[in-house]
Amino acid sequence: MSLLGNLIWLICGGLLSALAYFLGGLALCLTIVGIPFGLQTIKLGVATLAPFGRQIVELPDANRPLRLIFNVLWLVLFGWEIAVAHLAWALVLALTIIGIPFAMQHLKLVPLSLMPFGRDLQ
Repeated sequence: MSLLGNLIWLICGGLLSALAYFLGGLALCLTIVGIPFGLQTIKLGVATLAPFGRQIVELPDANRPLRLIFNVLWLVLFGWEIAVAHLAWALVLALTIIGIPFAMQHLKLVPLSLMPFGRDLQ
């Protein structure tokens, strides 16, 4: 069932979203300071490619001080915009019965978009 969900997700906009994440991640990687944030953006792109059948997991060393600092910077600079976009799409998709599973996937991506350092979608 997750294969069918992922295929429909890709056709209905998931592929374009993932490509936008990849492009943004590559742009961030052009500077030395932006490399850690670019890698997290690319990780969000990979998570956006196939969110059905995957769960967010916290890595064992997720709350190291440097990752906490990076998460705060991410939250202030990028995370809240991405989270609002996922919440808006979840709200729009939840208006129809067919869109509810896709809305749930957007809601699954919100915590990862808020604090990606030390977390992954597996």
